[in-house]
Amino acid sequence: MRARSMFLFLAATLLAPLSAQPGPRAARPAPPGNEADAPSSWVRTEGSGMVDEANVRTAREVDSHSTGTPNWANPPGFEKDVFTFARSVFKAGPTTAPSPVFHRGRSIGWWVDFPDADLNLSYRLQQLTSIRADPDGRVLRLTEPELNDYPFLYMTHPGYMQLRDAEVANLRKYLLAGGVIVVIDFWNSIELAGFTGQMKRVLPERSFTDLTLDHPLFTCVYDLKTQLKSLQTLQVPTMQFWNRARRDGDPNAPLQIDRGPDSDRMAVKAILDDRGNIMVIAFHNSDISDGWEREGENADYFAVFSEKICYPLGVNLVFYLMTH
Repeated sequence: MRARSMFLFLAATLLAPLSAQPGPRAARPAPPGNEADAPSSWVRTEGSGMVDEANVRTAREVDSHSTGTPNWANPPGFEKDVFTFARSVFKAGPTTAPSPVFHRGRSIGWWVDFPDADLNLSYRLQQLTSIRADPDGRVLRLTEPELNDYPFLYMTHPGYMQLRDAEVANLRKYLLAGGVIVVIDFWNSIELAGFTGQMKRVLPERSFTDLTLDHPLFTCVYDLKTQLKSLQTLQVPTMQFWNRARRDGDPNAPLQIDRGPDSDRMAVKAILDDRGNIMVIAFHNSDISDGWEREGENADYFAVFSEKICYPLGVNLVFYLMTH
């Protein structure tokens, strides 16, 4: 596994206050009928068109479906001495949760928020800290030998994930060797049961534990414990589902539309190794990556969620996980 030592002496030096990326940038029109699996290895994404999940290698290969993504470069000779946002590919079965109604029966999986979330967070790491980030990102099949070169592995919408036996075996080796899985944007008790069931196949001897804001992850760079006061305030709605009545001062208004049974309570769940280090961390009932993906689409959403929660937490995640 690629050495993490560089993060031990990369101080997370905060720079200017966070502001939305300059715009407007032209958004590419989404094709009709997205969010459905196509035959063979081709999938239809949220709005970036068709992607061959068997061969895509980087986030940079895929068109933005939001307001565009930034470009940057690292000094020659240091292209690999960087943090790389790596996203995992997996197959998913059809959704069964009762809400949202229009999601029912769709095979929503690894490509949600892709590629914008990957590239926007990587850019913010480059901007806000002394960490250098890969400007292309990486997309990985779970059986690829290169998996062990990337200690940070991101998963989204794994509630209906269906791992093959070879993927289970390779993912277990990856985690036992020190890799970490970060899971964001899955909802309700149905999806939680589906994901935890798959992880039980990978690590049958271990179980999830609930983290609180007292965990050092939440204070290692940005002090989210002091700022947010409670774990529930880490709940980020998907932008399209955000209930603006809550923003307008009604504390009893739901944060977003119903996302299925028990989807109103935020939780951070982790599988720990014998030394207490995080092997898997899952942010249940929160779409933190939407704050990365859609940061340029809505100024209010950026101010309330991207700036105050999503990017500070993203910086903390990378810094803490790469140094522990």
